[in-house]
Amino acid sequence: MTPELALANRKALPDPLRVLIREFPRDEWKTNPNYSQLIAFWLDRHLMFRRLLTQLNGDLEGVMDSNMDPENYKRSLSRYGGMLINQLHGHHQIEDAQYFPVMAKLDKRVSRGFDLLDSDHHAMDGLLAGLAGGANDVLQFDANKKAKFTDRLGDLHRILDDFGKMLNRHLIDEEELVVPVLLKYAPEQLR
Repeated sequence: MTPELALANRKALPDPLRVLIREFPRDEWKTNPNYSQLIAFWLDRHLMFRRLLTQLNGDLEGVMDSNMDPENYKRSLSRYGGMLINQLHGHHQIEDAQYFPVMAKLDKRVSRGFDLLDSDHHAMDGLLAGLAGGANDVLQFDANKKAKFTDRLGDLHRILDDFGKMLNRHLIDEEELVVPVLLKYAPEQLR
């Protein structure tokens, strides 16, 4: 893969992979006759990931601004951070093993896009490990040691910012590949 296509560097899908999103623009998805429960479920999962990230960021800002008790923050971080990490891992495993191989065969024009998404998943494994590590540093640190606890929170803030940018890029690109393929071909094996 070329460096500009790496998740950390990519600004959008390359033009050759945007052929189906031009044919099936995002604002017309829900009115398409092939809009299915699978598509709705897929988009709902992505929305859940975005909401969990928003929750994590909001809570982090709350504790950093002294608007949230550190112990309540730790409980929330454990709950929502664990949920985001575990759900993303499961989501990626199913996509890589079940969905992407089927979709890649449906339209040769975008088939290499599924390799790109698979590559994103591998990159995100490292990001998820970094997020887990940063969260664990905060969870295991004594919040009564205010200055050092604040340093840990700052580290986690940077991790969440980087993670959020790459997660959003990946989710947008995945939606722009997956949904148009499902709308165009409505594959029996994915119903």
